[in-house]
Amino acid sequence: MASMVIMNEKIRASEVRLTGLRGEDLGIVTRDEALEKARELKVDLVCTSLMSSPPPCKLVAKGQAKQQASQEKRGEKVKEQPSKIKELRLTPHIEEHDYDTKLRQAAKLLGSGSGVQLVVRIQGKEGPKAKELLERMLKDLAESGKKQSGVQVSGKQAAVQVLPL
Repeated sequence: MASMVIMNEKIRASEVRLTGLRGEDLGIVTRDEALEKARELKVDLVCTSLMSSPPPCKLVAKGQAKQQASQEKRGEKVKEQPSKIKELRLTPHIEEHDYDTKLRQAAKLLGSGSGVQLVVRIQGKEGPKAKELLERMLKDLAESGKKQSGVQVSGKQAAVQVLPL
């Protein structure tokens, strides 16, 4: 559940337990005193919980509370997202260092929780070679991911999807 940030004038309690900018305990003060102090220091008064009475509030540098809240929200959004599938394209005649680069990229994506679709574009009779390349890639990625299905070879491409472990 996203924590709603209640700030400044939106705080309705008559008294609050106030924490200063450096985390020092300023005791229980009236809402008005707390707002006055926040205005004096040009900071925001942020209520951190509505569960207790008087509610704990802290003085926070302007804009920081909103930033923290949106960071928390972003963090939650990231957790909610189903893993994305990123496509990595290879060629059947790939050079060794390019292969290593793609391998690192795939491992990094899998490590961050994304699935990877490895695609090899093929022309003519490159099918077996493309399949071999994908099999090798799967073997090299064994500790980062597992293939979702076998390697599919169609007319124009060979592809395999790898999901994070």
